[in-house]
Amino acid sequence: MSLFKQLLIAICLFLVVAFSGSFMVSLESSRTQYVNQLRSHAQDAATALALSLTPNIDDPAMVELLVSSIFDSGYYASIRVVDLATDKTIVERSGIPDNNGVPNWFVKLIGLEPAGGDALVSRGWEQAARVEVVSHPMFALAKLWQSALGSLGWLLLCGAVSAVLGALLLRRQLKPLDYMVKQSHAIARREFLSLPDLPRTPELRRVVQAMNQMVEKLKALFQEQAERSEKLRIESYQDNLTGLANRRYFEMQLNARVSNPEDSNSGYLLLLRVKDLAGLNQRLGGQRTDQLLQAVGEQLLRQCEPYPETHNLVTRIRGGEFAVLAPGLVREEALQLAQNLESTLLSLQATGASDVTPVAYIGLAPFSHGDSPLALLTLADQALAQAEGQGDSSWVCLDHNAAASVGDDHHAWHTLLDQALTQERFQLYFQPVVASQDPQLVLHYKVLSRLQDDDGHTIPAGRFLPWLERFGWTARLDRLMLEHVLKQMAGHSHSLALNLSAATLQDAQALNRIFELLRQHSNLGSRLTLEIGEEQLPEQALLEQLTQRLRELGFSLSLQRFGGRFSMIGNLARLGLAYLKIDGSYIRAIDQESDKRLFIEAIQRAAHSIDLPLIAERVETEGELQVIREMGIFGVQGQLFGEPAPWK
Repeated sequence: MSLFKQLLIAICLFLVVAFSGSFMVSLESSRTQYVNQLRSHAQDAATALALSLTPNIDDPAMVELLVSSIFDSGYYASIRVVDLATDKTIVERSGIPDNNGVPNWFVKLIGLEPAGGDALVSRGWEQAARVEVVSHPMFALAKLWQSALGSLGWLLLCGAVSAVLGALLLRRQLKPLDYMVKQSHAIARREFLSLPDLPRTPELRRVVQAMNQMVEKLKALFQEQAERSEKLRIESYQDNLTGLANRRYFEMQLNARVSNPEDSNSGYLLLLRVKDLAGLNQRLGGQRTDQLLQAVGEQLLRQCEPYPETHNLVTRIRGGEFAVLAPGLVREEALQLAQNLESTLLSLQATGASDVTPVAYIGLAPFSHGDSPLALLTLADQALAQAEGQGDSSWVCLDHNAAASVGDDHHAWHTLLDQALTQERFQLYFQPVVASQDPQLVLHYKVLSRLQDDDGHTIPAGRFLPWLERFGWTARLDRLMLEHVLKQMAGHSHSLALNLSAATLQDAQALNRIFELLRQHSNLGSRLTLEIGEEQLPEQALLEQLTQRLRELGFSLSLQRFGGRFSMIGNLARLGLAYLKIDGSYIRAIDQESDKRLFIEAIQRAAHSIDLPLIAERVETEGELQVIREMGIFGVQGQLFGEPAPWK
């Protein structure tokens, strides 16, 4: 029972006890008083009747008349006139008056007995008779009953008023306790809330201050861990001059992108080299050359903004060389990107001296799943070398035989995907996510999509997702996948995780349709987690609103492919995420690369301080698994534990 109810009941019990005690004391006092009044009433009636009978004692009719008149005029149990000489009753009247609505249980509870009185009737100097009068207590009982009803009514009125006022007062006084409960629940969800307005009650004020102090301490501890991890990430994977990713990060992402069929497994690699960097240093000086390189990096970021997949994949390899890994780009888009870069880089002439034209050369090379990273870099270097050797254009795009799929027909993809969405030809594939310490324990299954083409072949998500984004149909796929997942969950008790695209998050109508589907299946909330890719995160306000609505429906949210934007983990702490999935590029060969291990350990410390589970993606070797176990990461996902497959 809540403290509020206990205090409210205590107030009501106190009123009942106070009323009962007051009523009993008043009843006993009234009872003694009424006994005396009954005795006096009977004695007065006997004396008056005796005086009235003195001149008429020898007239039986008059005696009976006088007795009847006295009896009928009050509450008497009996009136009797007794002859003293013979001890015989001359006249007697008796009866029980009306109870006036007094219940029998009350009469028995009070126990007020009749009281009597007597007087002598004289005949001259001789005593002739004795008058005996017994008063009935009914009139006293009626008064006591009315008094009890009045007291009860007053008690109920006072109780109602006290309950209302007490409830309002208690609710106001105990509101800090309710907020402290919210604080505790928020901490369990990895959120940090403080109560700004301290209560006036000294006891509650001390408790709230202690709770706020604990929350601020946890928040500071987490922030310290997050800043330390972000500093480590910057030192390991970020270029100091331009703020772009460095060569280590580029190689890590290149190896991961060309080997993961679930990602956009085809695209283009763009290499950019500033002409004669050493000569620029001599002619312009180090400071102005650095400004030129920074400007080139800014232009690369600006031109890559229309392609969200390239946001974290713009890197400075070394010196004046930059690289852009652009998964999902088709040939026309890659050529357009190169042309835009060529025209914008010409505007950087103002950065150099008037007689110097800092020209940057660009080489483009396509890639697809299964390509060798070394072969891809070699092809891009060849394109860059040809661009430096030709005079009419500063960029060159080379193709190779394996890249035929990159330039797939736009119309064919449009027709295929439109028919697949209409006919619901997408299939669900599932990959287990297991506990790192016990791979036999399945935490949940990650839901992946596959497309069946007209020939019955299965196409992985990395092939068709870029085209769906191009056509603006990813929200349609999200809704279709969610419908299939909800239907599929009705036949088993396992937990699933399903990804939501950025298009759904940015489309209010599409998001409302998703929420409506979830509302209709709220009973599955504990078994379904929705995932968002780190590169697809919306603004903080929209993200908080999304998590709040999901929590109200009983569902949870998590992030996948996390690591490139670790600086935002301070904001994520307020969301109450189910878990974080670390990007597989940080996991690959972690047993051989110490810098990756240091970075993941920093993430683990920060996440552990707020009790946020971590799951490592794309674990493929026993060596990687061993390192993950040593670091205490909660779960793992990858080919080592099972390929994506239809539900058995």
